[in-house]
Amino acid sequence: MSTPLLEASGIAHSFDTMLFEDVSFALFPKQSKAIVGRSGSGKSTLMHIFSTFIRPDSGHVSLFGKDLYTQSEVAIETLRRYEIGIIFQFHYLFKGMSAMENVEIATLLANESMDASLLEKLQIADVMDHKIGDLSGGQQQRVSIARVLSKKPRIIFADEPTGNLDNETANLVMDVLEHYIQTHDAALLLVTHDEGMAHRCESIYRLEAKRLKEAV
Repeated sequence: MSTPLLEASGIAHSFDTMLFEDVSFALFPKQSKAIVGRSGSGKSTLMHIFSTFIRPDSGHVSLFGKDLYTQSEVAIETLRRYEIGIIFQFHYLFKGMSAMENVEIATLLANESMDASLLEKLQIADVMDHKIGDLSGGQQQRVSIARVLSKKPRIIFADEPTGNLDNETANLVMDVLEHYIQTHDAALLLVTHDEGMAHRCESIYRLEAKRLKEAV
């Protein structure tokens, strides 16, 4: 098997109480994995540890073959800009701009070019000249996904990306994400409460009782 894009071992983290401990995880090119668990179990925190935003209390995270939290802030910021993409449940778009301007900012910062076919796949090509405030919630979420994929990240971290979408649109988004990782040798880590969306992934991990275990 190829080299993992993400590899973590011995991860533990707490706030007021221990969220999880002794977590190991790996993600390879073209893989999609989901993490599920009850609210408050630490799913989003674990994703943030994997994606450069929270240093764990203990353990090691390797991204693209390098120990993540021994790197400089400049190196970590470079990873965020060019190598990873994060999709949130809430889109965080610039409301004063058009949908196209929101996506173009991401491509400019990542030194990438716009992929018009991506807009067609997400069924938003005909609304890209509209202001964000004039779009429906589902359209806004798909614009935010287009913005992330336009960076051409090597790993997509998706935190409840379909939580505000109807089932048809949610499955459309998952189709696009799956196609992206297969055609770009990328990988997807999905954090979700939606068991149906989780089952769209290659494998499912459950975070419970402070441990991360693969579901069988």
